[in-house]
Amino acid sequence: MAPQRFHEQFHHIQRSLPDVPLTMGPDDSAGFLYEKGVVLVRDGEEARFVEDAVRTHFTETRGLVPDHVRRVGPQAGRTGVTRIRVGDPAEGEDTVPHALRAVREAEERQGRRLAGRNHVVHIAVNACPGDEPVPVSRTETANPGAAEGSYDPATAVGVLVVDTGLVHDHRSYPLLSHTTGDAQLTETDGDGLLHQYVGHGTFIAGILAAVAPNTDITVRGTLNDAGAVLESEFGGLLFEAVDRDGWPDILSLSAGTPSTDPGGLIGLDAFMRELREQRTLLVAAAGNNGSDTPFWPAAYAALPEYADCVLSVGALRGDGESGACFTNHGPWVRVHAPGERLTSALTGFTTPVPYVYQHSTYDSCRFGVADYPCTCQYPRHTGVLSEGRESTGAKPDQVMFDGLAQWSGTSFATPVAAGLVAARMTAYRERDPRAAGAALLAAATDRAEVRGAHVPALRPPTWRPVPAGIPALPA
Repeated sequence: MAPQRFHEQFHHIQRSLPDVPLTMGPDDSAGFLYEKGVVLVRDGEEARFVEDAVRTHFTETRGLVPDHVRRVGPQAGRTGVTRIRVGDPAEGEDTVPHALRAVREAEERQGRRLAGRNHVVHIAVNACPGDEPVPVSRTETANPGAAEGSYDPATAVGVLVVDTGLVHDHRSYPLLSHTTGDAQLTETDGDGLLHQYVGHGTFIAGILAAVAPNTDITVRGTLNDAGAVLESEFGGLLFEAVDRDGWPDILSLSAGTPSTDPGGLIGLDAFMRELREQRTLLVAAAGNNGSDTPFWPAAYAALPEYADCVLSVGALRGDGESGACFTNHGPWVRVHAPGERLTSALTGFTTPVPYVYQHSTYDSCRFGVADYPCTCQYPRHTGVLSEGRESTGAKPDQVMFDGLAQWSGTSFATPVAAGLVAARMTAYRERDPRAAGAALLAAATDRAEVRGAHVPALRPPTWRPVPAGIPALPA
């Protein structure tokens, strides 16, 4: 992945978490973000072992006094994890890699990860954005379009969306008339400009409602703060969401983080174990890094103990024939669905709202794989965060949103797949979402080419392929 947009987002997220020293890893590839100078462990005996092992290693090899290695709050809680400080974040060198190496031998003996980085979990267009939204005319219609069927509260499938909250006037969009949940905390800045990623949860809910009309959709604003949260906090926030609303039929999650840890995220251990004992199907975005590095929690779908309760979703490009250039890929991605230039509600339909682009487009596909005008390149615009913009005198482009938008990312392929599971539950009067998801995949005969592999593809009947021409940026 080209680093430009990732680095721009790193600085954006750092501003939203001003008290957390962040860094990028695992090396110059800048695959993910994590808390500098801290490792995440399970509380109890494992925490004590890791703390002692790291303290001994650093005392003997790096000359640090034992007090430099200690637990830092908040401690444990329902998620069963705690943070251990392994160095001074103000130092130039990050000590986390050294700490992880100190416990590697013990991990190999026990066959499980004892310590890991405290990753930044982010919405799947945040640190790895597919693109930014593009306004479309009010004369346009949703894509996927509204499926046949009606809403019946007695039989509706319960879907919980954990994301950014709903825009204040979302119910003015007919498909979202009975959607409930949290409000987006702050929609605009002091100049009245729409904040980045506002409308993300609303856009997702609109796709779900279009694909599966007989759904009770609840949107929780768990990721309202720039769409980013530390792994150490994320499990607890997921618990809060399901405790508040009850375990849903389907949990739609367009967030996660890349990680090379093969067993998943330590911070999600407790939540994932409880999920396994429920009937809920987690439908999770595969991420937009254009990489085969597992993106968690979507990658839990490849672990045998979670295969029936997690559905990982990658994105197809606009014509639906192959993978979008930005989509993550690999055997851990169970299915791909349309995720490029979908059309849904971004804002309500009451007052037009201006937006200034944050990223600039590229001269060519930033992943080096697209042979068509992909979202890396078009529509052309200049963004505020782009390095060197001021020296060239280029002004950032501004557009107006007054309802619908086109947007791209595995964030939006995810509600397409979640909606198709819900629609199948209604059509077959199926009350088990995991059985419905398995049946949907078993019946999927369509295939798409993604990085040389032919993979299962889900294409809703109401979805319209988007021609591969060059779209114009609205005036």
